[in-house]
Amino acid sequence: MTGTLTWQLLRDLKTSELTEAGDKWHEVSGRSASDRVRVDRAMSAKIKETQESDAAEAALGRLQRLSRNFQYLQTECGLVRTALNGLAGDLVRPQNQLKQALADAAAQNFTVHEDGSVSYPAAKVEDLTGAQQEAPGGRSQGSSRLPLEAPAPGSPGQPSLHPGYSGFRPVNPNAAKAQDVADRIARAVRSAREIDARYAKTLNGLKAEKGIDVTAATLKDVARDTADVRSTAGRHLADAIPQDKSPAERKKWWDALTDEQRQEYLKVAPDLIGDLDGIPATARDEANRTYLPILIDEMARRGGDDVKTKLDALRMIQTKLGESTHPPMFLLGIGDEGNGRAIVSYGNPDTSRHVSAYVPGLGTKLNDEFVKQTMVRAQNTALGAEEVDPSVASIIWLGYDAPQGVDVMSTGDAQRGAPAYNEFMAGISVTNENKDPHVTAIGHSYGSLTVGTAAKQSGGIPGVDDVILLGSPGVDAQRASELGVGKDHVFVGAADNDPVTHLPAKGESALGWALGGPAGVRVGRDLFDVGNDDLYFGKDPASAAFGAQRFEVDDGPRMVREVGLFDAHSQYFTPEKDQVSANNIARIVGGRPEEIVRETHR
Repeated sequence: MTGTLTWQLLRDLKTSELTEAGDKWHEVSGRSASDRVRVDRAMSAKIKETQESDAAEAALGRLQRLSRNFQYLQTECGLVRTALNGLAGDLVRPQNQLKQALADAAAQNFTVHEDGSVSYPAAKVEDLTGAQQEAPGGRSQGSSRLPLEAPAPGSPGQPSLHPGYSGFRPVNPNAAKAQDVADRIARAVRSAREIDARYAKTLNGLKAEKGIDVTAATLKDVARDTADVRSTAGRHLADAIPQDKSPAERKKWWDALTDEQRQEYLKVAPDLIGDLDGIPATARDEANRTYLPILIDEMARRGGDDVKTKLDALRMIQTKLGESTHPPMFLLGIGDEGNGRAIVSYGNPDTSRHVSAYVPGLGTKLNDEFVKQTMVRAQNTALGAEEVDPSVASIIWLGYDAPQGVDVMSTGDAQRGAPAYNEFMAGISVTNENKDPHVTAIGHSYGSLTVGTAAKQSGGIPGVDDVILLGSPGVDAQRASELGVGKDHVFVGAADNDPVTHLPAKGESALGWALGGPAGVRVGRDLFDVGNDDLYFGKDPASAAFGAQRFEVDDGPRMVREVGLFDAHSQYFTPEKDQVSANNIARIVGGRPEEIVRETHR
């Protein structure tokens, strides 16, 4: 807009004209995208296939420059469109407020003047003696703030203390109403002016660098422009997202958007979409890949050891995303809150018939170990299950704060993580394209408690058919039947030398566990007549009393004699260390649990 925004301009503004202008910019953006594709696929590709000469190399260089220019044009025109849509959307509220104030003025016979002041007519009122007097009309000037104190008695528009005084002035009831209308007009105009100024600054910044080549400075300009548009129009985009709705309702919202609207979110506000349960995996992956370098750049400007730990892990994930992996990686969530967030799928969870989601446990956080070891466990599961059925996706879900130390003795982290896990699984269920996908929930270590807690919530874990518990200290349940899938669909892997699967029950002395590991616990329980099937978080999932299907795993190295204190706790997924366990997990995830190698209960 140009000039000063008045209430008349705001009243008469047609926001549809702004969105229509945005559509024209979108047309230019779309044509640029098509032209870029033609340059890359029809022109450059043909030269590469048919020509080998210095002239051909020079032509390719010029075509690559043209392709970058089209890409730049596509992005910048798209940003103009997003900004115009945001401006139109943000102006709706103050315009509606203004129109309501004007309607109230008309209904009460008030006159709104060019400067926004409001005149009101005289009115008959009773004085303090009951006699009828005429209160004169007046004019109220809009203000953004109302007086902190009422005018003193006897001042203009106010009654004196005694009706017999010559200074008595009856109060016109229209005065306060007119002042309210004037104030609302002023507030609406001021709000619209602030919005207009904010968007004008952003739109004026969407200017191309001089020249016809897209340089490093140009790319920085694109990143800066994108950030500016996000800062200005972000609220307009965020307000439309059904954040407080179910994953199914979010998917319905996303499906109803046009391709252009989806691209606005993916390019301008990727962090709003990347971890939104109910959005298709390909869209989440695209959003998170776009957001990841932005997050890395933001974190790089901070300090501290915790930030550096997460930053190193994010850079490692970024490197992996740029490599060819099998199955292909999908980044379904990323963030730096708490101990860090990362949700990675090996295989597309929307197209696969068999989907598993693994929750890690004690000590897991966004660090180099997560990338080098924990993510590999999910990939190993996918590779193993592919041999059972090729349509497989395996997810590592770090969507909560796993306990890092003594917090492992509390159920708090599991109780906080369980609702988030269930919402994620509900999203996986609604976006999967198969009629009845086979879904497996996997909990390792403390993560098994999180899965167990999620399974015990009303309705259980959405869409889940089977549950696998590995190296579990208990799942806050006494029976496998409490986990919502039936005891025949709960599977347990527990290595005899895994100390976590022998964690002393609450109230039980930990001395035997500390001194002798699993063997010490068994001796202590015999001495003190403690039940052998009770763990810290309920009944031992590997016990007969719990009633799950226990499958064979390698016992692993002993706790005392071997160097690695928890080696037996960390090898369930690793074929090189425990092939039998990895095979059993793969059979369950791949939909053939009847083929597992079973083991007797404890």
